[in-house]
Amino acid sequence: MDLMLKTLKEGLPQLALDLSDEICGRLCDFGRAMVRQNEVMNLTGITEDAPVAKLHLLDSLTVLACADLEGKSIIDVGCGAGFPGVPLAIACPGAKVTLLDSLAKRMNWLETVLPELGVKNAACITARAEEAVATRRESYDYATSRAVARLNILLELTAPYVKVGGAVLAMKGAAAKEELEEAKSAISKLGLKLEEVREFPVDGTAHAVIVLRKVSPTPAKYPRRFAKIKQNPL
Repeated sequence: MDLMLKTLKEGLPQLALDLSDEICGRLCDFGRAMVRQNEVMNLTGITEDAPVAKLHLLDSLTVLACADLEGKSIIDVGCGAGFPGVPLAIACPGAKVTLLDSLAKRMNWLETVLPELGVKNAACITARAEEAVATRRESYDYATSRAVARLNILLELTAPYVKVGGAVLAMKGAAAKEELEEAKSAISKLGLKLEEVREFPVDGTAHAVIVLRKVSPTPAKYPRRFAKIKQNPL
């Protein structure tokens, strides 16, 4: 058993996840495809087998430990090289995953590699988050995002996509609680309510998924233009 696959399988019990050998193999196939593509395109600074398994694959799967995605729709806002959206699509074939990013080169690569890996339940959209929502407002059960922006900014980009009753699943690091305090006003204004903060030790560092339930529609004036969001966070 190679190191990426071994590291992945050893980490699953910490997330209370049990994935088949086939699913684990496909997750590692995606990890390796990303590392190969990284030789010609800047996708990640993490290229060794064990760190890829821990910091990309297992980190992405923390979302699956917080929400049952079977039969549900989820949008990964600012997906970058495809994390967490692609591992979620592979690990939960019954989910419908939308990968959203504004960088066409990355999205073109994902559109090429996903069919090669047999990933049929993920669609790619090249657009800015604050613009794509115009035709997808409150259309998803879940929205997730990793390493895009601080929470008070991120929520204005993700909450409008989520149906009432759904949730934003925000992936954060050691500053999760600090960012949550900073985002209290945004949570209230966007129709969200804090449900839980789930912490996961990934490679000795603190990783968390902040679960924010959508309890009322997000006002139509949100999201604003990104320059405005960044200049004056909620």
